[in-house]
Amino acid sequence: MPSTALTGPTSSAPTGDAAQIEKLFADFMAAWTAGDAQAFGALFTDDSDYVSYDGTIARGRRTHQHNHDKLFRGVLAGSALVGDLESVRHLTPDVAIVYGTASVLMPWRSTLPKRRLSRQTIVVVRTDAGWKIGAIHNGRVRPVTVPEPDSFPSTMSQLMARAARRLGLGRR
Repeated sequence: MPSTALTGPTSSAPTGDAAQIEKLFADFMAAWTAGDAQAFGALFTDDSDYVSYDGTIARGRRTHQHNHDKLFRGVLAGSALVGDLESVRHLTPDVAIVYGTASVLMPWRSTLPKRRLSRQTIVVVRTDAGWKIGAIHNGRVRPVTVPEPDSFPSTMSQLMARAARRLGLGRR
């Protein structure tokens, strides 16, 4: 399994915080891999948000725990979550943005398909019980290049926009 060592820049946060946030990310992957919905849910704040790779949103620690219990006993049974912690950036002493990449490794696979790699944007907050996940957003890593203004896709888009305006179609 890839390490969870930081591979990106971190802020000048207290050293203990960085280690605790790294552990939170590692615990996130370990709870998933163990299929332990209770341990997974315990990593979140009560009012947390979870946006899945497909754009659906779930609200609240209990909901995340319930959903993942079904997943861990169903379609994701025996899967592992593997990945890397990329960076931690503190917005305040009690709030940080964590970026990581991870993917679900299904039990019948020995390597990850590139199309399954996701990037997690995680908001972590300091609570009385330590650092917890306040919000997480998963997005598939599917980079596209930004077309130059004079490229074929840009030229076609501009032509279609002109045609739509002439025909009175589209946005008015």
